[in-house]
Amino acid sequence: MAKIFVRERRKVEEGEKKPRFRVVGVSGGDIKLYVKHIRRNELTQIAGDTGADVVYLPTHDSGKKDGSGK
Repeated sequence: MAKIFVRERRKVEEGEKKPRFRVVGVSGGDIKLYVKHIRRNELTQIAGDTGADVVYLPTHDSGKKDGSGK
């Protein structure tokens, strides 16, 4: 079974019309995604058609690279 690993993007505001998720990786199967950012409905459509599971990775609330949040 294939898995698609995604996380929410950090710089997307509520109500913004930008793709909300960042594809982190794909495991198993013959799935290749040629995008970095994807919308939830596109993600569920691809997962449904290919039989893949979508794994939502936890996000950190900080926007800093060091994880300090300050």
